[in-house]
Amino acid sequence: MDDRPAPAAEELRKIPKSDRLLAAAEREGLLAQLGHEPVMQEIRALLDAVRNSVRDGGACPAPAAIEARLVGRLEVAARGSLRGVINATGILIHTNLGRSPLSEETIGAMSAIGRGYTNLEYSLGEGRRGDRYGHAADALRRLTGAEDALVVNNNAAAVMLALGALSGDRPADAGGPPEVIISRGQLVEIGGGFRIPDVLRRSGCALVEVGTTNRTYARDYEAAIGPRTAILLSVHRSNFAMSGFVHDAALEELCALGRARGLAVVDDLGSGTLLPTAPFGLGSEPTVPERVAAGADLVTFSGDKLLGGPQAGILVGRREAIARCRSHPLTRALRVDKVTLAGLSATLAHYERGEALAKIPIWRAIALSPEALAERAGRWREALAGLVPGASVREVASAVGGGSLPGVTLPSRALALPLPDPDAVAARLRDGAAPVVARIEEGALLFDPRTVQPGEDESLLGAIRAAVA
Repeated sequence: MDDRPAPAAEELRKIPKSDRLLAAAEREGLLAQLGHEPVMQEIRALLDAVRNSVRDGGACPAPAAIEARLVGRLEVAARGSLRGVINATGILIHTNLGRSPLSEETIGAMSAIGRGYTNLEYSLGEGRRGDRYGHAADALRRLTGAEDALVVNNNAAAVMLALGALSGDRPADAGGPPEVIISRGQLVEIGGGFRIPDVLRRSGCALVEVGTTNRTYARDYEAAIGPRTAILLSVHRSNFAMSGFVHDAALEELCALGRARGLAVVDDLGSGTLLPTAPFGLGSEPTVPERVAAGADLVTFSGDKLLGGPQAGILVGRREAIARCRSHPLTRALRVDKVTLAGLSATLAHYERGEALAKIPIWRAIALSPEALAERAGRWREALAGLVPGASVREVASAVGGGSLPGVTLPSRALALPLPDPDAVAARLRDGAAPVVARIEEGALLFDPRTVQPGEDESLLGAIRAAVA
């Protein structure tokens, strides 16, 4: 009779103990970095996977191979889930990649304020409680021409707050919720499936659609005004454009109608820009100062798109309208912290000093010439000489992205690597120690220098060499 154990039992005995794997993690410094319990969870999961494989008829890997697998898993965990990436796509305001990068001065201001206590809600001059919302208001007033300003956590929140605050004084006997009148052509959906009609409903207002998808006139708004009407709303089509047989009521017309009928006018500008875009070949995007001058009670826009600062929603406009927003109960739920206010203030300072094009990364990238981009892409090609036959510098188009300037692109130049399997190389680039996100066109992997930050060249080239090799 053969008393030898079954092959599976023999292989199971070869599986190393958890103590050995724990020691391997400690040798690599990963135990101190992650902590005992997270490391043990990875060890248990790995050993369970090995046991299941053996029971299914597989052979037990060598202990050194199991240790290597553990170390690899722990190194990934140690990097964290939120990581910096090199954006080589050419999409400047890439929503999935964190939108606009911040200036060095903005980062420095946020770091300095985050290190200790601040006068966030304390008046140093008076020695008592101060105003959290005043720290960025002065700069916003000067830059936009508005009477006052307020900062919340994003533009969707700013719109919701504006509607809730300005619709609160409708007649008590109106017989239903306050109404907001909006053109059918402006019922847009922004990123993540978030729709303007949803924002309206959450604000407690009833939606009244006027006009048609492609043509809406001021007279359509006027005809829809009733006893429950509280606000005339204009929404910028941030992420798409309409052309052909189209017409929109001008904001000036809505403001004149609002004044005549005693109604508030709110302008959701979406991305929002303080600088004219036409000189850069980006079309005539309306600027925040222009919309304020048109007479809207409130203009809302983002802090982290074309403005180039940290994520925020900004409301500017008439003093009385801002005061109503400040006193609204929702404001506390939407307020921003000290770090965001510090970063926004530092970003606004670039505009006030006239250095936005040189200092704010998004505007510095917009201002780059095709010649400068071709020179940089050419240096990359020379540095990678012989790595990929047929590598070239190709004429491409860079998109602004982030729901800004839909359909508008900038002429750019990119390093093009023709590869047998560009998808596989792109996956390896994303999985590297310095993740790189590129784009694929016509069988080639493209790296657009317009969105690769200064100082990232060597990391980019190293990642490409590793991924291709």
